[in-house]
Amino acid sequence: MDPKVKLPGGCDESSGTATRPQRADAKRNRARILEAAEAVFAAEGIEVPVDTIAVKAGVGVGTLYRHFPTKEKLCEAILLDRLAALTVDAQALAGAPDPAAAFFGFLEHIVEEGAAKRDLLVAVMGAGLEFEVTSAEVKDGLREAVAVLLVRAQAAGAVRPDVTADMVVSLVGATCQAAAHAVGAPAGDLLAIVCDGLRPQGAA
Repeated sequence: MDPKVKLPGGCDESSGTATRPQRADAKRNRARILEAAEAVFAAEGIEVPVDTIAVKAGVGVGTLYRHFPTKEKLCEAILLDRLAALTVDAQALAGAPDPAAAFFGFLEHIVEEGAAKRDLLVAVMGAGLEFEVTSAEVKDGLREAVAVLLVRAQAAGAVRPDVTADMVVSLVGATCQAAAHAVGAPAGDLLAIVCDGLRPQGAA
């Protein structure tokens, strides 16, 4: 067939439209792999073979490796998705009636998520990947959402006025990392100390 012959519907064969379903399939495959990996890691641990993840996702191992060449990169992608989801959660609290409860409750939510993803954190940090670089854009979005909660909590007198959103994100991130590596230091206990430091002096 001549490459310029029009196909039914007014498109010609050389228009490139045939590649669009492939791009959509690639997005769906990536989402399925991430969903399956998160479920498998939670149920069977981080050491599970990637073949198990591919089977659960309904894709071939080759497809999995095209998206995620190493297990560490797969873990990294899951963490990035979690950070994006946390940003949405923070944005949903922007108009909460109790600014203090919204702010401190969200910090607790972050740490709970970090505790649930402890093995992923250890895998990513241990692999020496530049997670701080790859997560920069997502963290910027999270920082902006946290800033809104912080300003409202400060206006309510629940947080020290000299605290910044950068400080909060750094402190909570360090808390998650410390809890992931420490023995006998529950994340909730570490966060309680951090929160005490965020409150105005003399506050209960």
